[in-house]
Amino acid sequence: MTSKSIWIAIIASVLSFVAGFLFANSLNRSELTAKQSVNEVPKSGQNSNAPATSELSLTSEEIQKKIASADENPGNFTFQKNLGMSLYRYAAIKQDAALLPDALRIMERALAMEPADRDLQIGIGNAYFDKGYFNKDNDSLVKSREFYCKALTSKPTDADVRADLALTFFLYDPSDLTSAVAEFEKALASNPKHERALQFLTQTLIKQNESAKAAATLEKLKQANPSNTSIGELTSLLAGVEQIPSK
Repeated sequence: MTSKSIWIAIIASVLSFVAGFLFANSLNRSELTAKQSVNEVPKSGQNSNAPATSELSLTSEEIQKKIASADENPGNFTFQKNLGMSLYRYAAIKQDAALLPDALRIMERALAMEPADRDLQIGIGNAYFDKGYFNKDNDSLVKSREFYCKALTSKPTDADVRADLALTFFLYDPSDLTSAVAEFEKALASNPKHERALQFLTQTLIKQNESAKAAATLEKLKQANPSNTSIGELTSLLAGVEQIPSK
């Protein structure tokens, strides 16, 4: 996430999330969908259709009270999972990286009880991704990669998670562009019209000075969604690469 700076939630997900966070008994587990411009990454933005962040604000006292309740009931899997994922989503909506350590701690405690829980695997991967992105932290990106790989073990054709895995290589410093390309291509093998994969594969190929391949991928993005907001910038970037004289 889904999982990138970008986090998106549809109205229904946001509203059910708020209820889940406040009462820890009703959580919509569907993943956040991602939508981003060429220079952004999934997980840290807002959908223009989502409620304003001011409408979703919780006080620090409310948040800390729920975190304390989780710590007092460490064996309650459902409470740990619901609260941990809700806290992560709230941090995502508010773009508040300071909440990520508590969200991670609670989600990881839940995953220790149910190691095969795929929702948690993806949620933890997303939280580490965001931590790595905001803090420019390679170690967190590697951790996110670990949890995405666990989630892909049970569903290797999940294009959303595969694209996020690719982005951990793209954002790593220095970038591992070869691995990023390989994972984006796997995502597209599962879903040839996956916009995030097409968008960032194009950008990756541009970084590799593979102008012909980038042009072909950009054309596929245009066919998948002519209104994708990254097309204009990608076109400009590609034109710049094509104008560089070959040696």
